[in-house]
Amino acid sequence: MMTVYRVLIVDDSRFMRKVLSDVVGSDEAFAVAGTASDGEEAIRLAMELKPDIITMDMEMPRMHGLEALRRIMAAHPTPVIMLSAVTDNGTRDTIKALQYGAFDFVRKPDPSVKLVIEEVSEYLLEKLHIAAESIRSGSWRALPAEWEPGGEEAATEAAAAAESPDPVPPAADTERTIPPDESAGRERPAPKRDRTTGEAELQHTARRTMPPAVPPARAKPAKTQEPQPAANLPKSGESKGRKAEPAASASSAAPVKGKNPASDPVSTSTKDNRTPIRQATGMHAAEPPVAPPTSRKSSSFTQIVAVGTSTGGPRALHEVLTKLPEDFQAPVLVVQHMPPKFTYSLAQRLNSFCAIRVCEATHDDLVETGTAYIAPGGKQMRLAKDASGKYRIRLTEEGPRSGHMPSVDVLFESLVGHRGLVRHAVLMTGMGSDGAKGMKALQEDGAETRIAESEETCVVYGMPRSAVELGAVSRVLPLQQITPALVSEVRSRNK
Repeated sequence: MMTVYRVLIVDDSRFMRKVLSDVVGSDEAFAVAGTASDGEEAIRLAMELKPDIITMDMEMPRMHGLEALRRIMAAHPTPVIMLSAVTDNGTRDTIKALQYGAFDFVRKPDPSVKLVIEEVSEYLLEKLHIAAESIRSGSWRALPAEWEPGGEEAATEAAAAAESPDPVPPAADTERTIPPDESAGRERPAPKRDRTTGEAELQHTARRTMPPAVPPARAKPAKTQEPQPAANLPKSGESKGRKAEPAASASSAAPVKGKNPASDPVSTSTKDNRTPIRQATGMHAAEPPVAPPTSRKSSSFTQIVAVGTSTGGPRALHEVLTKLPEDFQAPVLVVQHMPPKFTYSLAQRLNSFCAIRVCEATHDDLVETGTAYIAPGGKQMRLAKDASGKYRIRLTEEGPRSGHMPSVDVLFESLVGHRGLVRHAVLMTGMGSDGAKGMKALQEDGAETRIAESEETCVVYGMPRSAVELGAVSRVLPLQQITPALVSEVRSRNK
C-alpha cells in the first residue's frame, strides 16, 4: 500500500490556497491535511494535524512566514517548503528561511519573470516528492536553527522550546577513511529527532501574540538603500565569535580589517569615518592618518577548494564558510543548486557572517585566496587559466547538466588537469547524484582531498551517498568537522 503524505498549506490568499490545494490533490502521493491563512494559525495546525510536509507563504498578516517557520522548527520539526516572491526582499527572506531550517523553496507565480502557475505547480510537486523521499528514506532531519544577528533574546526563547539536537560523536568515531571499494549501504542511519517534542510549548506560543524575532530595543537601524554587491560589502563586527550585519549604507562604512581600500569601492568612497570624531573633539587634519589594512588576498596560490551542495546547502555553507579564517590561503569555488537572483542574496548574507569574502561569481573574475565564489543561478561555472598563468572564473549558459545549472559535476570536472594545484573537493547535503562523477574524475586525476558530508548531519543524504558508493571519497566527515579538516590540509601543505 502506497504511503500518502499529508500537506499543510499556509497562505494568506484564498486564491493561492485553492490553487495549491488543487496541485497537492492532483498527485496521489499527497493529500491536503489542512489550510491556514496566517502564521499563528499555521503553528496551531502544525501541532494539531501533525502534517508530514508544510508549504509556507512568506508575507502574511499577524505573523510573518519567517517567524512561523522559526517557531515550528524549534518545537515541531517538519519539512517546510517556502513560497518566495522573486523580489530583492523576497530572495533575502528566502535565504534567511533556509538558514532557519526550511527544507527548500518554490518561487511564487510572477508575470515579470514569466513564472506562471503551471510552472510553479510543477516545481512544487517536484519539491514535495523530494521531501517525501527524504522522509521515506529516513535521510531528512531538522538541524539547530541559525539566528539573526542581534536577535539573541528571541533565539534563546525559541531554542528553549526545542529538543536538544542529536550530539555528534567524537571525531574518532565519526571520521572514516573510505577505501575505493567500500559501499555506503553499510552505514547505520542516524537516529531521528522525536517530532512530538515541544508540542506543549508550541500550543502555548500559538495562543498568544508572538514577540518579534529581533526585539525593538536591539533592532538595527533601517537600511536606507539596497546593499552593494557581495564582492564589495564590508564586514562590521569583525571580533571573533560575533556575527555581523552587512553595512547599512556606503556612507557609514569604515575600512575593514582584511579589505584593501584601494580595491574596495565601498571603502574608497567612504574614506575614513573618523572625520566626525575629529570635528567633535577639535582634532585637525594634521593628525597622522592611520595606515590602511593590508590585503591578505592573493591571486598566486597552490591550492583550491571546490564545494558542491543542494537541498539544505545554505545551512551547510554557513557552517563551513563562517569558520574559515580571513587569511585562508586558498580560493573556494561553490556550486549551490539555486535559481538566478537567489544566489546573489545567498552570497550577500554569507558575506555578512564570514571572515573571508563571499561573492556571487562574475565572468572573468580573477580568483584570489580568502574568497568564496558562488556560482550564479542559471549559469555553469568553471575554473580556467589565462595566458598570464592566473586563474579566472568562466561562466557559460550552455544548459543544465543532469537537470542542474549550475552543476557540481561541471565545476569539479573543470579542476581536472590543473595538477599544479592541490585540489580539495567537498560534497555536502543534497538530493540526487550531482558531483559524484566529477569527484570520481578528480580522484582519477590525482586530487587527494575528497570529502563527503556524513549521513548523520545531512539534511538529505543523496549527493554525498552517490559519491561514496562510486568510490570517489577519501573521507566522510560530519558537517562540523569539514572546515577544520580543510584548514588543516591547506596549512599543512603551505609549509
